[in-house]
Amino acid sequence: MRRDIGEFEKSLEKWVKMQEAVLRLFEEAEERVANSDRLEIINSTRTAFNHLIRTLKAFDQWLQDPFIATHIPHELLVEVWRETVKALKILIALDIRHTSEVKNIISELYYEGKLNPIVSQLRLEITPSEEDRGGGPSLSI
Repeated sequence: MRRDIGEFEKSLEKWVKMQEAVLRLFEEAEERVANSDRLEIINSTRTAFNHLIRTLKAFDQWLQDPFIATHIPHELLVEVWRETVKALKILIALDIRHTSEVKNIISELYYEGKLNPIVSQLRLEITPSEEDRGGGPSLSI
């Protein structure tokens, strides 16, 4: 048991150090990316999304682990819940704002006849599923 706990502690320490390094990298990249070309901004944002997804999956697995769930104090669970909802609200507000702005931009470009015809044709041929953007499954809490 003592050896298992030691390995567990090492694993957690490794995760924390990795997360701290990733945080530093994103903090250092913030200004550079904001002043970059569109492709680098898109790629950097997708990298951030991928790390968000990875972190969320790890956090979800963490909370599903009976060993962890049994030993986390109530106060810490409430803090995780509150901070999670805070982050969720920020993300949803960004999504609503961004989706609405893009809808307006695309509509305006369409009515002005300024949509890129090649990309528009590809969009018609390769349509994302309903769950990709809107029309997805409902959620109840």
